Amino acid sequence: MTWLLILLVVIAVFGAMVWALRLPRNGWEWVGAALLLGLAGYALQGSPGEAGAPKEPVETGKTADEALIAQRQAMGSAFGSGQSWLIVADGLARRGQFGAAAQVLRSAVRENPRDADLWVALGNALVGHGNGFISPAAQFAFQRAATISPEHPGPPFFMGLALAQSGRLAEARTIWAELLARAPEGAGYRADLEARLGRIDTMIAGQPGAPATGSSPAPAASEPAVARP
Repeated sequence: MTWLLILLVVIAVFGAMVWALRLPRNGWEWVGAALLLGLAGYALQGSPGEAGAPKEPVETGKTADEALIAQRQAMGSAFGSGQSWLIVADGLARRGQFGAAAQVLRSAVRENPRDADLWVALGNALVGHGNGFISPAAQFAFQRAATISPEHPGPPFFMGLALAQSGRLAEARTIWAELLARAPEGAGYRADLEARLGRIDTMIAGQPGAPATGSSPAPAASEPAVARP
């Protein structure tokens, strides 16, 4: 009975993705493969007859930062229409499967080459696949998104984040300072961006022979210098 219910849930999820969310036909295989992979994993490791014993999730370096996924979604809600692709890619990224997420998003940008949100997500997936380092392909994705939608805050924000993670602090600061200068006063990302600029100024100031970077808000003492994408 338990397996029947699980199978019905899988079918319902696939149906919702295809018909309710209007997933493009060439994305059906990715969704079906992801669902079948999850079902196979449960078949090998699941124990539906045993009592539940929930545990706190263990965060690893290969797991996408949920807060940054939410940040990208908030920044891009008004800029793109490829949400069905992003749902699949975000699901893969949350499990640390950045390479698979990048493959999904490469298909997505081929079908929707003018969707800045998809290019931002592709850049993030490529950075995650590179363990936090920005590759030429990831840099191209962010730059492509910025070209498509110059007012979109996502490309410079995540480009700066990737540069900072790669140790290119001065370049990251320049991009973030420019984004902050044009950000509306009521923008939800302003406070986070100001805090990140403060932390990056502190890091740059600690480098031997570092020039002054100008005034920025003080960094939050308990936050890490740079979060993973």
